[in-house]
Amino acid sequence: MGGVLREDHPVVSGKPCDEAGCYILPAGTAPPPRTSAIPDDWSPFGTRLEFELAEFLYKREQMSARNITTLMSLWAAYALQHSIQPPFADHADLYATIDSIALGDVPWGCLRARYHGPRPETNVPSWMDDAYEVWYRDPRQITLHMLANPDFAGEIDYAPYRKFTGSGDRRYTHYMSGNWAWRQAVSRELGPEADGAMFVPILLGSDKTMVSVATGQNDYYPLYLSIGNIHNNVRRAHCDSVILIAFLAIPKVERKYTDSPSFRKFRHQLLHSSISAILCPFRPGMTTPEVVRCPDAHFRRAIWGIGAYIADYIEQVVVSCIVQGWCPTCLKYPGQLDTPEEGERRSRSHMEALIRTFEPGVLWDDYGVIHDLVPFTNDFPHADIYKLLSGDLLHQLIKGTFKDHLVAWVGDYLTLQFGNTHGKELLDEIDRRIALVPPFPGLRHFKQGCDFKQWTGDDLKAILKVYLPPIAGILPPHIVKTFASFLEVCYIARKESLTESDLRDFDQALWDFNHHCEIFRESGVRPDGFSLPQQHSLEHYLQHIRNFGAPNGLCTSITEAKHIKAVKEPWRRSNRYEPLGQMLLTNQRLDKLAAARADFEARRMLSGTCFDTEHTSEDSQPAGRSLLTSSYNSATNSEATAWDGDPYFDPPELDELEDDEVKCPLPQDDDNIGAGGPEPTAEVGAVVQGPRVSGFVVLPCKHQRGYPQTVWELSQHLNIPHLSTHLAHFLFQQAHPGDTLPGDQDLDMWQRQDSRVRVYHSAVATFYAPSDPSGVGGMHCEHIRATPSWRKGPPRYDCVFVGKDPSATGLQSLHVARVRLFFSVLTSPSGTCAQADWIPCALVEWFSQVGDKLDEDTGLWIIELDLETDGSRAKDVIHIQTLLRAAHLIPVFSESLTPSQLKQHEVLDSYQAFYVNKYADYHAHDIAF
Repeated sequence: MGGVLREDHPVVSGKPCDEAGCYILPAGTAPPPRTSAIPDDWSPFGTRLEFELAEFLYKREQMSARNITTLMSLWAAYALQHSIQPPFADHADLYATIDSIALGDVPWGCLRARYHGPRPETNVPSWMDDAYEVWYRDPRQITLHMLANPDFAGEIDYAPYRKFTGSGDRRYTHYMSGNWAWRQAVSRELGPEADGAMFVPILLGSDKTMVSVATGQNDYYPLYLSIGNIHNNVRRAHCDSVILIAFLAIPKVERKYTDSPSFRKFRHQLLHSSISAILCPFRPGMTTPEVVRCPDAHFRRAIWGIGAYIADYIEQVVVSCIVQGWCPTCLKYPGQLDTPEEGERRSRSHMEALIRTFEPGVLWDDYGVIHDLVPFTNDFPHADIYKLLSGDLLHQLIKGTFKDHLVAWVGDYLTLQFGNTHGKELLDEIDRRIALVPPFPGLRHFKQGCDFKQWTGDDLKAILKVYLPPIAGILPPHIVKTFASFLEVCYIARKESLTESDLRDFDQALWDFNHHCEIFRESGVRPDGFSLPQQHSLEHYLQHIRNFGAPNGLCTSITEAKHIKAVKEPWRRSNRYEPLGQMLLTNQRLDKLAAARADFEARRMLSGTCFDTEHTSEDSQPAGRSLLTSSYNSATNSEATAWDGDPYFDPPELDELEDDEVKCPLPQDDDNIGAGGPEPTAEVGAVVQGPRVSGFVVLPCKHQRGYPQTVWELSQHLNIPHLSTHLAHFLFQQAHPGDTLPGDQDLDMWQRQDSRVRVYHSAVATFYAPSDPSGVGGMHCEHIRATPSWRKGPPRYDCVFVGKDPSATGLQSLHVARVRLFFSVLTSPSGTCAQADWIPCALVEWFSQVGDKLDEDTGLWIIELDLETDGSRAKDVIHIQTLLRAAHLIPVFSESLTPSQLKQHEVLDSYQAFYVNKYADYHAHDIAF
């Protein structure tokens, strides 16, 4: 059976209504207009130029006030010569214009709290007298703006739903596909008022962050809000779907009071009381629906509810009011977290019953409950903090289990088995192998292996991708299998969509991991076992996935990435004197600009470029317009053409962009057609904005200059003696697909030594990879390199997956090859340079699988070079359209030490056998199994 069955909740169904909340709209009724503003109303800006300039200076470039004023002064001096005015007088004028944007305007307010508990008669600690400020914005208004954002149209669910595959397997994707949302909708069936309403789960996340290591106030406690209706891919890409709503107070105290029970209670309860007060505007709408505007412009009746809380383990301990070391989800004892028995689940009703029954000491020792703390969720209906804590891929799997546990245990194991000196030598060998891992699009290069002190989240994810092959042959098979099974756990959990079949695979991989992990207990590395909260949390992932959908939509990497835009960058823009007020204003202005952009885009006022808009209505002379356009295009293309004369150099990459992501819009017109198809404009590891489309690989529009232009001359220049023969085979197969290749003598008519050719140093693969960094449509693109000099350095010739057998699965459906040359050949008998006559090609070297099974220890395929009878590497010319994407190969290192003189760019030429690294990214994991 094929297809997917979707079942929406029959009662809380998100049915459109009118502005008064009445369900009187006939089916198919168009939504009312979003605004009465005329199409060219740029208020409060005068023109599109003013808006885009304000956005560019304030949001993108983050230009200082002084520099903005200087720029406007220079602009005014130039404008004076033409009797026109600059867009803004100075920085104050620009700021005032942004501040006057009505959309997205949610002002900041302040809550002040004090300690009201028992006090000592003398020597009252200063923290008991201090006032603590919590700055916040009305979260209900923030949510209303978020729901009305037209950018989210098509990327939002208005009702809880359940999906099933054709075979009947339940499928979990976005938040509203989980059991929790469905059960909440059932609990809110309150009669006629709930019929047809839309359930809106309020997602929260908090985490302390540090903005500087210098002295002074350098730590902040932001609280973020999102809604569960928005799809996971949008939340991961931010897109204004995760909003800063508060800076929580961080009480400071003298060291002697740090461990004071009264201070610890006050500090924790301050957090809960603050969040409860901030969220109180939602309380009426949790029982009585209110009418809201939605991204599709329809009105709906919304019921609010407290949804999942995104937090790392330490934060989960705080918000669940439990003792550190205990699990916030179940009641297993801290010293027995690794036992196979399933722990009893925590719940609000159970915890309240325990508190009524037992003394505080019993609660602390036997249940891990802090009796005198009240979770903020107790102030809201249908909210249970113990059922709202989701899995955290970053801190529980990648940082906790992988880095803090497994990688550290490897060092301990080698020291125990081989002594301190030789153990460090083996660790150095692992680092050496990691440093030699060949390059791959979007993959970091660790020149010192993993021997560095400060690990970022991106460092951890990158090391995770390449750690397995380098340890094979150094560590015993059980440890290698421990890492292999753990990687399977991580990559299954990171999928954007999981079925019950995936969950069974997850459960099996977790069992394998726990089984192989016993070697660390048996070897003395972990003699007391694995009673570790982060590792124990893996036991609850099946529950979390079934409740909340795919875990990648509720990971702390989302809030940590938001720290950069909401906390760290605004702090850097401040003058450091009482910076919080300046940070609040910066966030407010950024939200207003984002709301203005969404409104202008919804009214289709931002199509094309600002340059086009400013000149389409002008009646200037054609010659003048042509000169101006030519000058503009020349300026924008100058960087791309700067290296045209040098065939041994690739243009620099877009590695240091200010934005969170490199945006790669899909081509929209024929002007972007290159050799073989559209020409994407992004660089390595870029996301592609726009809808999902079929994958494709194309060559750039511009070929490399300085190469010979005929097949024979090119083969001599590159020392590829049989290039014309390979090309003849290819051209014959293009003309006679499926026919048997004739002998070389019968191919004379296809060997055109004078055929025109063009050489390229890269190709761009665009494909659907929603689990990797991608646009909201799930599209991702990457560069595949075949260049004699990469970044003014050594050569780089990447490997690729090539289509083989569509009826097979995994690597059995693919070839693996290494690209030696990207080129196009002109086949037109007329000798003209018509675009349609250029066939995009690649000269590749082939690999073949070793055996018909995965490697027993690593779980990876092993391949080896194909050789001709004379010992040379087997080569072919293939069409660019047969390429799927880049492939990542890591050598099968021998048990001996790696040669110290070996360089990274020499690795693919120095080994015969390689692992196909399916962990290079999540898309590779899906196709190279």
